[in-house]
Amino acid sequence: MPLLTASALTLATLTTGFAPGDANAPEEKDSYRRTGDFTTAGKPLDVLIHPDSKKLYVGSDDDAGTADVNEMGLYVLDRADGTVRGRTSKAPGSTGVPRESAVHRIAGPLPGDGVVFHYPLKGLGTAKDGDTEAKGVWLAGAKVTDVGPGVTEGTTLVAQGTALTEVETATGKVERSLALPGAGRFAVDAERRAVWWTDLAQNKLYRVDTASFTVAKTVELPVPQGAEGSGGFTAVDPATGSVWVGRQDEVMVFGPDGAPRGTVKDTDLARDVAFDGARAYIARQDVGDPGAPGYDGRGSLTVVDTITLKDVAEPLPLPGNEAQLGSAAVTVAPGGAEVFVTSPAQGRVTRIERNTPPEITESPEDLTVTAGSDVTFTAKAKGSPEPAVRWQESTDGGESWRPVEGATDPSYTFKSLASHDGYRYRAEFTNDAGTARTEPVTLTVRAEPGDGGPGGPGTGDGGTGGDPGDGSDGGSSDGGDNGGAADGGSAGGDSGGGASGAAGGSDGGAGSDGSAGSVGGGAGSDGSLASTGQTVTGAAALAAALTAAGWYAVRRARRSATAPGLNSRTP
Repeated sequence: MPLLTASALTLATLTTGFAPGDANAPEEKDSYRRTGDFTTAGKPLDVLIHPDSKKLYVGSDDDAGTADVNEMGLYVLDRADGTVRGRTSKAPGSTGVPRESAVHRIAGPLPGDGVVFHYPLKGLGTAKDGDTEAKGVWLAGAKVTDVGPGVTEGTTLVAQGTALTEVETATGKVERSLALPGAGRFAVDAERRAVWWTDLAQNKLYRVDTASFTVAKTVELPVPQGAEGSGGFTAVDPATGSVWVGRQDEVMVFGPDGAPRGTVKDTDLARDVAFDGARAYIARQDVGDPGAPGYDGRGSLTVVDTITLKDVAEPLPLPGNEAQLGSAAVTVAPGGAEVFVTSPAQGRVTRIERNTPPEITESPEDLTVTAGSDVTFTAKAKGSPEPAVRWQESTDGGESWRPVEGATDPSYTFKSLASHDGYRYRAEFTNDAGTARTEPVTLTVRAEPGDGGPGGPGTGDGGTGGDPGDGSDGGSSDGGDNGGAADGGSAGGDSGGGASGAAGGSDGGAGSDGSAGSVGGGAGSDGSLASTGQTVTGAAALAAALTAAGWYAVRRARRSATAPGLNSRTP
């Protein structure tokens, strides 16, 4: 089972403390974190993310720590958790009979899916996800020391001592061959029709023209200050054509014409490099000798700009990645969001993710609701690691903000109050790489229907026959025996501010549309009496209004003397 870690070695984005554009401000840097250690592929020696299928291929040898199981072969691992999705364990030997074989180096991808790879000692194989046995050929000549993609379709380039050979991948047939002054490793620049061959023993870099298959240029390598070392790598940045040569703790960089561009140094050994856009990802290992200068028992991933050759991230430590049992290899996913580094000494593939600051993908909107209604604001953001969210509230128009207790989900729901009217809200997303906030939104809260308060519309149902309803101050009363005004209180409140919107019944109450509150009760706007249905106009209407007003005043005084509540009723 894969060993997953949520490493505490998380590197936060550099906080500068300077205003944007300040010439004295330090450069902001990317940051990376370990998100998984996969121990499911034996002793991993090489690694590649297929450019088409995006599958993670790992070439492995047997891990001596698991003597009861032979783990060599070509693996396909789940990029998220390291689960083995497929394994090719056998390839044809010198007699053509399939046998269990390690995979030392991946030459390149096959179209669509699968890879071309080298297996000991002179094997050249191909396999894709789902194959348990590889197709392969046993090459003639010396032991294979390096492989790379061919310059024509269906071919592979092979280094065998001092010979660079182009062979037909399926059959091993030699198409072209070139003898070089010294043994070395190489890298292919297909776009510029070149192969760069490094002879570290003689401090030479050769440019081979793939059209003529001859040496077109020789570049002198700087003489190393310390131990020469024959390890390291040769690689070509596909974007710029620059050649990167790793030797000991240095990476020497040359332009596509062979002109020196600079050197990238560190305390750990440079073992492999992968490119994505303007970034170079260098896998480094500790020398593994406790007596050596700078020994700390851990390697690192360093990320540099391919133009400036400056670090764009703090080195990410890789504890235990040491060089004695094999060289580390590295691959990067398109876009640079994921990086995988092998550690042969630990039998481990480490998954590394780039920290990216939160980016808002969904924002809340202004809302207008009625008091007492549920309110829901929703916001979303993407980032790595996944951003945490906290909702904030402002009661002063955005001048100041405070976190809302417990509001830590993408959706924030609460019950609105009249006091929330004009409040502003926003969501704040945070991770190790930074913080992002949504634009503030405003909540408008309207009064609940019929709850106008003093001076607002009443809601009385009308009084009983002979017992007028009370709509004062926006209050409500029970309906009468003979059906008072359906909207008596509300009509009175609309006219008189809810102060005395009396509703009538059969004993002289308001008509069907309610009483006019401007006089404190009495005839409704239509002036119709509930018991007779006859219309009262002119002086008769005024008299009815005055009579109702006087009767209501007497009744109000009587109720005030018996009970404190405005809506109390006297038995």
